[in-house]
Amino acid sequence: MARFNSRPAKAQPVSRVTSTGRVLRTHQGGRGQERDARSELFLLSIANFVSQDTFYETGDARDTRFAELVRELAVTDPSWTAGLLGWLRGEGNLRTASIVGAAEYVKARLDAGATDGPANRQVVASVLRRPDEPGELLGYWTSRYGRNVPKPVKRGVADAVRRLYNGKALLKYDTASKGYRFGDILNLVLAAPDPDKPWQGDLFQYALDRRHNPDTAVVPKSLPVLAAHRDLMELRPAKRRKVVTGAQGAQRLADAGMTWEALAGWLQGPMDKAAWEAVIPSMGAMALVRNLRNFDEAGVSDEVAARVAAKISDPAEVARSRQFPFRYLAAYQHAPSLRWSYPLEQALGHSLANVPALPGRTLVLVDRSGSMFYSRLSERSELNRADAAAIFGTALALRAADADLVEFGTTSKRVKFRAGESVLKVIGRFGDLGGTNTTEAVRAHYKKHDRVLIVTDEQAMYSQYGDPTQQVPAHVPVYTWNLAGHRAGHGPSGKGNRHTFGGLSDAAFRMVPLLESARDADWPWVQAG
Repeated sequence: MARFNSRPAKAQPVSRVTSTGRVLRTHQGGRGQERDARSELFLLSIANFVSQDTFYETGDARDTRFAELVRELAVTDPSWTAGLLGWLRGEGNLRTASIVGAAEYVKARLDAGATDGPANRQVVASVLRRPDEPGELLGYWTSRYGRNVPKPVKRGVADAVRRLYNGKALLKYDTASKGYRFGDILNLVLAAPDPDKPWQGDLFQYALDRRHNPDTAVVPKSLPVLAAHRDLMELRPAKRRKVVTGAQGAQRLADAGMTWEALAGWLQGPMDKAAWEAVIPSMGAMALVRNLRNFDEAGVSDEVAARVAAKISDPAEVARSRQFPFRYLAAYQHAPSLRWSYPLEQALGHSLANVPALPGRTLVLVDRSGSMFYSRLSERSELNRADAAAIFGTALALRAADADLVEFGTTSKRVKFRAGESVLKVIGRFGDLGGTNTTEAVRAHYKKHDRVLIVTDEQAMYSQYGDPTQQVPAHVPVYTWNLAGHRAGHGPSGKGNRHTFGGLSDAAFRMVPLLESARDADWPWVQAG
């Protein structure tokens, strides 16, 4: 009888979001599952827009829970927490949560005297990816912990400053509305210029001069963008409109780092057709998507609109802009002209490139309860979690070999769609269905499917039949995609065939094929590596 020289049974793959086994109540009174600290922080991080209320929690309560979890894990599990924070600002594309998290990480470790794990300086630098973010981090730190900024924070900010500061950044972000101007930050952190950027010393000195001696600050010759911008600023208002209508208008605006936000103020008048057509060539894809309605109202020509459409629907531009899919739904809902419909549909498809084509039969359940409609994705967004859930649920169903798409709340019903149909058209068929009877929705629609995926905030109502995952045989995978990051989950996760993911990008869907091919789905920053 072979005892040792035999093939061991393969361990069942699991997701990393893990339940502790302790029973909690959801906000709807259902029987919920507590998650361990890492899982709770991960889901909260990718669902929490700082200071934003949700249906069940105030913004302050969520922010406090987030900060406490970061401080705890910064000491007990620093490498994991540093990886989360860097990923949040990078692939996760969540600015404020990563900046707040980095500040709390450093504070907790300094208070505890911790020296193991990644350097505090490196963690700070890893979350600063845009030129205004050094000021954001310093603003948060001083508002919470006073103006005595510790060396690791200063050094991390200095590393970011050398990497991020250039002429265009100065023009766009060094404004009087900021609490910390570029010159203030340079004074505080004493950042030396990058030796590989010979012009950066002049830039730093000019930033200091224009902050402290604006009347005598002189633009150095080594900074052509600033010089071109200065020349435009010196034009009399009567001549400025001629610049945008001239043959070289678009190039002059681009050479001077003139943003669309600044152009209206410089012109001292409305953004008319000529102004938009002059600045459109230098606008990024994200700015173009945000301004489609403005282009229509100004009467931008079909020729220029065609160039806009080509850019916003280009796969490389979509990837570079790192926009969440729901941005395209917002643009589709608010742009009056039909000339944008197909480009936005294409762009949405490109932004959902990671949604897999699942084989077999798939049941997709989309939460359309009241709490999903209450919480907007951010203070600047007109969309809510219900819209985000509909986008991803529809994309999954359309991509799958054979799928049933269901919306649920107090009641539930199938959402009809045809293969190859527009995601944006299908989304229009979803409604508002009240409460969160997830268990009953699963019971009503599960018909021997090969997998079940639920897109929800997990705040399910009590059911005499148990939690939603109990309605599916143990050998059938149930994937919960959490959009809110509340403490209690609607069922167990991290063992057997029960898995939870989260966030507002499509990255989580990569994990489904991994789990079904018998590979563990690691944390996304580990998986990406």
